[in-house]
Amino acid sequence: MDRSILDAAHSGDKKSIARCISLIENRAQGYEQLLGASPKAKPPITIGLTGPPGAGKSSLVDAWVAVLVAQQKRIAVICVDPSSPLHSGALLGDRIRMNRWFDEPLVYIRSLSSRGALGGLNPAVKDILQFLLSCPFDYLIVETVGVGQSEVEIARLADLTVLVMVPESGDEVQFMKAGLIEVADLFVVNKSDRPGADLFTTQLKNSLHDSDKVVNTIALEGVGIEQLDQRVTTILNNKKHK
Repeated sequence: MDRSILDAAHSGDKKSIARCISLIENRAQGYEQLLGASPKAKPPITIGLTGPPGAGKSSLVDAWVAVLVAQQKRIAVICVDPSSPLHSGALLGDRIRMNRWFDEPLVYIRSLSSRGALGGLNPAVKDILQFLLSCPFDYLIVETVGVGQSEVEIARLADLTVLVMVPESGDEVQFMKAGLIEVADLFVVNKSDRPGADLFTTQLKNSLHDSDKVVNTIALEGVGIEQLDQRVTTILNNKKHK
């Protein structure tokens, strides 16, 4: 492998980062060399987002990226999408909503296919995240496919896990108690302008016994995103001091 590509990736060149990720995802010959670099002295913070289809995860990430860019943060967004039944590639779904960031120097976005993996993650995500820890980002945001009891893998890889829900999630709270609800650090009730949002939020807070772990947002309107960002910062700071 050409060492200059890795050096360029470590300096933040997006094309080189993209090429390295492709080599890792496809398990190309020599890809292990890309994983040997030591993490940066201050490695990026890894944030995992998961939740049921239609919860607005992509819209939420899009709105949150805007807040982080305004803070001059460098962000890599890894979107794990369902696989195409024809070619096993990623079905981009709502990713078009984040198109505005493709020319933003502070933002790198990459869609990956889950390739049928349990846990809502592409099998190579762990290695890709290991590689990205040596690149000059402040945040790595990983958006996963779906939600369910088997899909807690993101919590093992992320510094902080966010579960995105909608007011209609109702009975899912009981379903998730055996799985993700116990490992998520923060719960976002998105589309909170819908009927029943207040009741659902109250039930969720009562179930968690911690109202500070719940944030209401309307991602498409940018409502609650600053609060989300502040809550993430608070949780991360608390984790550092434990």
